[in-house]
Amino acid sequence: MINITDKHDCCGCSACVAACPKQCIAMREDAEGFLYPEVDAAACVDCGLCEKVCPWLNTPSKRRPQDVVAAKNRNGGDLIDSSSGGVFIALARQVVASGGVVFGAVFDDHWEVVHAQADTVEAVRPMMGSKYVQSRMEDAFASVAAVLRQGRRVLFVGTPCQVAGLNGYLRRGYENLLTVDFLCHGVPSPGVWRRYLRDAFTGRDGRVVITSVEFRNKRKEGWARYNVVVKGRDGGGRGDERELSASVYVENLFMRGFMADVYLRPSCHQCKCKGGSSRSDLTIADYWGVASLLPDFADDRGVSLVFVNSPKGQSALAMLDIDVCKANIKGAERFNGGFNDTIPERPRRRKFFEATASGADFQTALDRALRVPPYKTALKKLTTMVRKTLSRIVK
Repeated sequence: MINITDKHDCCGCSACVAACPKQCIAMREDAEGFLYPEVDAAACVDCGLCEKVCPWLNTPSKRRPQDVVAAKNRNGGDLIDSSSGGVFIALARQVVASGGVVFGAVFDDHWEVVHAQADTVEAVRPMMGSKYVQSRMEDAFASVAAVLRQGRRVLFVGTPCQVAGLNGYLRRGYENLLTVDFLCHGVPSPGVWRRYLRDAFTGRDGRVVITSVEFRNKRKEGWARYNVVVKGRDGGGRGDERELSASVYVENLFMRGFMADVYLRPSCHQCKCKGGSSRSDLTIADYWGVASLLPDFADDRGVSLVFVNSPKGQSALAMLDIDVCKANIKGAERFNGGFNDTIPERPRRRKFFEATASGADFQTALDRALRVPPYKTALKKLTTMVRKTLSRIVK
């Protein structure tokens, strides 16, 4: 029986829920806004399936990729609408054209993130673009299994732990399944995202209705300085759509907290599913640093870094209408924090959740979490002065 006593030991993939033959496990949201499995002990028959499929209890060993390449979509529209180089939509088009089904993350009607399925390119398009919130899996794993048994191709895209959870749930390989994960910095809390939207845009009275969220808008200032854009309508949704907010990611409140590791899931601070442990066929990422490493291939509309992890992944990549260039993994590591297996869990995380628990709004809680103590500011100034003084003496 799954029994979570330390929240660092659960990634929230929901594989245990999907595997339970008695359907006696449900995902419940905790005070931080993350989902965890809760077992109805009276209905449990101790079959052990929930433990057998858990990626945290059964983590495969790490493995090195077979190849690493830079890639970008030749379709200009697909490229500009993608987070980086447009590899996902190219894969999705291929799978849909063969009569297959794509599973990926979309926003629901409340702007929360959930895994959905699509068998047309139009239905796939909401899956494009990054969603910096942990998605709810709901019945995605069972739906993947059902489609695979029909003999149709499946493309499943998710975080490393979600891919690991799916592989554990299926308990065997399928030639018609292609799994894709990404270099993951960690997943922010859905509850925190909900609070941010309410405090920043909709208010408690709901007078403003959000109509669009883009975490990675490249049309305004390009890929390297992507914007977070939120649109909405006033008057309870009856007014004209307008831009509620548009800011470079480093200036957006929610993104500032995400990049500072303020509200990541506890398990993200000691992830077990990176470095090939998820057993995905392909791993994709932004190729940060490509302008320095591959200047002739760089493109401010976006470039992907692709890790080819299996022969199946190699075959799928070779069939795409994309430009590909050999990449250097060692060089890419310098520019991308997603390679790190562990992310330090700093006091700022505790400060943020203590502030929200006491009733502080999102911005106030984040300001408290990120506030630098005066002694640290003074020490930094002193260190800078000493360095300047020493440099003058040396000269």
